[in-house]
Amino acid sequence: MIEKPHHVPERLGLLSATAADPYLTEDLLKGVQGHGGVDLAKVVEPLPEDDARWSVEPLRDLVDDAKYQFKDNRTDADSWLAPRLHATLRLTRREAADKRIWNHLALAVAPDYVAWRHAPAPTQGGSEPRINPARFKGAPDRQCFSRLWWAAEMFRNGQDYAPVVAACANQDLIHNALRMDLVDHRPTAQALVRVLERGIAGTGREINGLMTAINIAGATLVYDALAPDEPRDPEALRQWIAEAESAPPVPRHDLPTGPDEEPVPEKSVATLTEYFAELFETAPVRGRVPQA
Repeated sequence: MIEKPHHVPERLGLLSATAADPYLTEDLLKGVQGHGGVDLAKVVEPLPEDDARWSVEPLRDLVDDAKYQFKDNRTDADSWLAPRLHATLRLTRREAADKRIWNHLALAVAPDYVAWRHAPAPTQGGSEPRINPARFKGAPDRQCFSRLWWAAEMFRNGQDYAPVVAACANQDLIHNALRMDLVDHRPTAQALVRVLERGIAGTGREINGLMTAINIAGATLVYDALAPDEPRDPEALRQWIAEAESAPPVPRHDLPTGPDEEPVPEKSVATLTEYFAELFETAPVRGRVPQA
């Protein structure tokens, strides 16, 4: 397995997909050997020097702790790392939508973590196992770190990250959810977690079937009308981001605290949870015997 780069930058930067390509070497994708990092630093666009959020050390410490704590079950690292990554790297959604920051984090700061978490897997045609390049630079539902940050953003309930832990314990849920615009509706996200916690749907096939049914129903039903949400206060997020400079490292054993936003109205979550439970009864779950 590849090791931590010899040269780890002190600050996050922006690494374009084109600039990243030469560093996605065959040795890296096979999990054999990474790069030293010195040459890569020459093609990175710097972020503002006066912003404490771009410090790499807290992020590097997090991934090192995750690798140590979850060495026997790497998939479980997602639930632990997602809320802590989100609370450490305090971004606006616009900033998080810039793939260049995730390219840099994956290739320059923690390529060893990407290779550890998403180990080389057999490819079609029986060729030598490789890491999916999308884990380093890819869509938000695939890239190693952006998928966790966005999962935390979508599934947190105001400042409470507990629903994020539950959501990230199911790979099918977060993969499907991050590709659905509907999950940007906070009551929908919280209801999905409730459905999971109540054991209504849990396997990959069940989650896939439920998400398909929700998406189809959403084309004819406006979830905002069925389950209204509280308007978000942008000041809460601005304040939380401003506090990044003085914030201590995120706790390792307790959950961190997110922006001080109003939680999702409980009535809306309960309404949608029941609605989704009913949808699931007729959802297209592969292999399930239809009810008479």
